[in-house]
Amino acid sequence: MEEKIIRFKQELREEFIGHMLPFWMNLKDEERGGFYGLVDFDLTLDKKADKGCILNSRILWLFSNLYTRIKTGEWGEVMVDQSLKDRWLEMANHAYRFLCDAFLDKEMGGVYWSVTYDGKPADTTKHTYNQAFAIYALSSYYEATGNRDAFILAMDLYHLVEEKFRDEDGYLEAFKRNYELESNEKLSENGVMATRTMNTLLHIMEAYTELFRVDENQNSEVQGSILEAVDIIKEKIYDSEKGRLEVFFDKDYNSLIDLYSYGHDIEAAWLIDRTEDVLLKANTANDIDVSILTDTLTRNIYDITFNPHGIPAEAENGKVLETRIWWVQCESMIGFMNGYNKDSSREEYLEAVLSIWEYVKEHVVDRRPGSEWFSEVRADNTPIETKPMADEWKCPYHNGRMFIEMMER
Repeated sequence: MEEKIIRFKQELREEFIGHMLPFWMNLKDEERGGFYGLVDFDLTLDKKADKGCILNSRILWLFSNLYTRIKTGEWGEVMVDQSLKDRWLEMANHAYRFLCDAFLDKEMGGVYWSVTYDGKPADTTKHTYNQAFAIYALSSYYEATGNRDAFILAMDLYHLVEEKFRDEDGYLEAFKRNYELESNEKLSENGVMATRTMNTLLHIMEAYTELFRVDENQNSEVQGSILEAVDIIKEKIYDSEKGRLEVFFDKDYNSLIDLYSYGHDIEAAWLIDRTEDVLLKANTANDIDVSILTDTLTRNIYDITFNPHGIPAEAENGKVLETRIWWVQCESMIGFMNGYNKDSSREEYLEAVLSIWEYVKEHVVDRRPGSEWFSEVRADNTPIETKPMADEWKCPYHNGRMFIEMMER
């Protein structure tokens, strides 16, 4: 097993530093700012496509985190030359400037969903999910650079979300530019229109956890918001009888569809554990007691979905979607590694991580020159040609985060 892990680490380093990261670095728009918004399946770059804030925020988060880990020496065995280290910092700086210059609504606050290729507002929807990723990215950028303005902006967005994007029962979803509620097409799927979603709440928790972690003062207000988000997950989102998280809800947290999101459940398992760990390190966990929940999520995903041919994304009304989506493989690897870190007797979890990686190498990583990873692969392991290589959702967040988590764990 030790030899397998050594080889695994080497392969990760080669894939991400040598193949995946250069793809995203090449999308830097030197002329207009930010990052090009669309690369289609045939690797055709559309320089005039709209630019999504989620893509920009996730790039900002990734390169901030990479720079922090190299700068602090956390990855002593993963050394890169100085020029690459400097380029990672410039990528983060570039993303930060474009977020502030183009995505930030300087009149009404918050960040837009998207802008045109030359940085003018395109889709001015103010979505809670999008605000969360801006907070997440700005927090990491602050940690990487010490730029106090980035932290102040993250805190401003936090206060805006708490004031405008929620009601007394929790977080709502989509708003017009002036904060009037609008329908939630952007995070509703499977034929339903959700007033609340598990996905948005999960990433609010993740973003607030990052904001709290990097704050030297450990803001008690942010802490309270984190604890409330965890409580909503435990009390409203988690179905203890089914041992899973429900996905789409009406305003009163009634589930709208029988949907088992395997990818989100295994992602939630490790993210909730991480939130508890951050609060424990700050001596503010207040016995949030999530271990039974997260252990159940992890065990059920392993028992129900794991096989050597990748992890399916979801099952609707009991029917499994048999395609394999890139981000689900990434979150499954982190989630199973997290389960093994918590209980080293669960060696099957570690074996699952290595097995999924073999599948990813063989079928998800696109070996065409200048490419990255396929977005979605059919059951026969052929990629789906209608799925782009980069767009507002296809970002270096899940596989970049998997690389960071694997190297640390």
